[in-house]
Amino acid sequence: MTARPSSRNSSDPDVPKRPADTEPRHEQPAPAAPRPRAGGSHGVRAARPLADGDRERLLSGAHHDPHGLLGAHSVRGGLELRVLRPYARAVTVLSKGLRAELHEDGDGFFSGVLPLRTAPEYQLLVTYGSDADVDETVADSESEAEDTHEIEVQDPYRFLPSLGELDLHLIGEGRHEELWNALGAHPMAHQGVTGTRFTVWAPNARGVRVTGDFNYWNGTGHPMRSLGSTGVWELFLPGVSEGALYKFDITRPDGSHTLRADPMARRTEVPPANASIVTESHHVWHDEEWMAHRGDVPVHESPFSVYEVHLASWRPGLTYRQLAVQLPAYVKDLGFTHVELMPVAEHPFGGSWGYQVTGFYAPTSRMGTPDDFRFLVDALHRAGIGVLVDWVPAHFPKDDWALAEFDGRSLYEHEDPARAAHPDWGTLEFDYGRKEVRNFLVANATYWCEEFHIDGLRVDAVASMLYLDYSREHGEWTPNEHGGRENLDAVAFLQEMNATVYRRCPGVVTIAEESTAWDGVTRATHHVGPGGFGGLGFGLKWNMGWMHDSLGYVAHEPVHRKFHHNEMTFSMVYAYSENYVLPISHDEVVHGKQALVSKMPGDWWQQRANHRAYLGFMWAHPGKQLLFMGQEFAQGAEWSEGHGPDWWLLDPSYAAEADHRGVRHLVGDLNAVYGATPALWQRDTEPEGFAWVDGDAAEDNVFAFLRYDASGGPLLAISHFSPVVRHEYRLGVPDSVQAWTEVLNTDAARYGGSDVLNPDPLKPESVPSHGRRASIQLTLPPLATLWLRPA
Repeated sequence: MTARPSSRNSSDPDVPKRPADTEPRHEQPAPAAPRPRAGGSHGVRAARPLADGDRERLLSGAHHDPHGLLGAHSVRGGLELRVLRPYARAVTVLSKGLRAELHEDGDGFFSGVLPLRTAPEYQLLVTYGSDADVDETVADSESEAEDTHEIEVQDPYRFLPSLGELDLHLIGEGRHEELWNALGAHPMAHQGVTGTRFTVWAPNARGVRVTGDFNYWNGTGHPMRSLGSTGVWELFLPGVSEGALYKFDITRPDGSHTLRADPMARRTEVPPANASIVTESHHVWHDEEWMAHRGDVPVHESPFSVYEVHLASWRPGLTYRQLAVQLPAYVKDLGFTHVELMPVAEHPFGGSWGYQVTGFYAPTSRMGTPDDFRFLVDALHRAGIGVLVDWVPAHFPKDDWALAEFDGRSLYEHEDPARAAHPDWGTLEFDYGRKEVRNFLVANATYWCEEFHIDGLRVDAVASMLYLDYSREHGEWTPNEHGGRENLDAVAFLQEMNATVYRRCPGVVTIAEESTAWDGVTRATHHVGPGGFGGLGFGLKWNMGWMHDSLGYVAHEPVHRKFHHNEMTFSMVYAYSENYVLPISHDEVVHGKQALVSKMPGDWWQQRANHRAYLGFMWAHPGKQLLFMGQEFAQGAEWSEGHGPDWWLLDPSYAAEADHRGVRHLVGDLNAVYGATPALWQRDTEPEGFAWVDGDAAEDNVFAFLRYDASGGPLLAISHFSPVVRHEYRLGVPDSVQAWTEVLNTDAARYGGSDVLNPDPLKPESVPSHGRRASIQLTLPPLATLWLRPA
């Protein structure tokens, strides 16, 4: 989706005023024709003419060193000063004790040799025709010559480079861990003058110019300089400040032009407009306590239950600041420890849900400014809620104003078209073998954590990065140097990203959405596994196998579930191969897959009962939990980004409101008991933290197991997926426990169940069962999960 740059007027006086009803053009108009003038001020000699090649390259935006020709330069007999001011009628140099009008050389050039030995601090007094449109050639008439106005501006070409040698060295090495502070647009004071530094990486460009609302989208007068072999271009523009809109006008190797948004832009226009915006943060953080203690306990040894949110549709129409009032209170009431936000980086198409990113360094402007997003994160932290963000380094869209062939050649994407094209999504894959591209992405990961205090990154589509043959047939991919299918560049990138984030950002967790059996996703990068690869270094991994198997099981009618019993138990075969999150994410409740409650068989009562029992099983199973919005109150319709959750189901005026509110009560209680019970989270990654009581009760559709905390304290979980009541159901239990009490029962009336409970403590009997010397007898409610703790 392509949009033209905004045409909002700038307050910067560096250009003549435009009539209010005139639209700026995006292509480069021809500069004004030369006007015959008198010989300029007294004492100003004519400068040597520009070589035709230099003149042409400056005008066409193909010069690598405009500062070598424009600005002030010592020559024999004085100081040569040359400026390029398209559409100006006259340019006068002002300095202490000096006022000198330059000669007009045509095409917007003005020059002269001043009787000075060194360059003073000077300004330019530029004369324009007050009614002249900068897109039109200024007419040459006596009446119009009298109708002029003057503006005083700084000359951008009198300034030294504003980017340091260390920055350039680190960029050249692909090791600049704070790349966002070096590239992009940064308001700053430089040589005592305020303005904005513009820098961009475009190594294949013949030239780059800055264009924006401050020059009416005509960059002819603002060519950038190349800073050596790094491929970085730079220009400091005095007077340009926060809020200015800009793009880069890039001259490709073939001489054609392309107008591009800044890859490092930290703020953008609201889509479908796509200009970048100069910005700086003014937010004052108030989450010091959260930041100081978020890493006190490793995440895999902590309670970790996640509410997944699509911000734009959670309650449609809310801004970041309005969300900051409503979202923390809602999540805290439900007891989730974290929210996970679907990608908030800027994206042109809302229907991509944020998974096709064009502005990797900019929170989407749909809901406010970057500081507004900081305000939301701050509010969540002050409510005691961690913030995870989906991060998408696997691919990017082909929009011709964004990253694709950014400077005229493959740059961010792989130069091999077969490697560049993503086969599933019509997008482009990053070239992880290019050090500057790795740097762009690694720095981006730390940027979100450091600049926005994000507590974790859930990395999307990791499998598509790891395999050269992902979604490709035989003959459509080339093996790696060892003859294998592994993308070695992607492996190295993920390892570098994880190592950098964990080193720089204590307390942050990275989470992989990885759908294969890749060995060592959550193993440390320096530990080499059986396949010869070091671990990828993630903290957690989504357990896609558990999700597919368990949803497949509960979708069957209870009478058929005994034939699929192993789909619920198989996850324990590999439960400790990685550090897992159990996800019921947005992907499982869209595109015809149905909402969670609608996947369940039976009538409405049975569907809700199955839903509740499944959540109880999920919260008790080893691993952390993630639940997508709307599923916490059993929304029956699939999620749509157009209208979000069906909040009306919780309205007291709705007849079945109690049905949905009951499920929400259950989720709140699940989180409350979970957080207060270390056995459910403290040893998630240790086999000793789990023991089956009965994993083979296929005929009864029963799963019973024990969870243990670090001191050996147990919790007994029983899930019963049949719609019948089973009385005096015997289960073996540890004989060290004197009595068991029911702490959660998903069939309770409070949740909308039939209220078949075990209200009294259950004392073990010396009756052997399930390989244990003691056992208890209890009542199993229909389609329910029970949690019992020592009384």
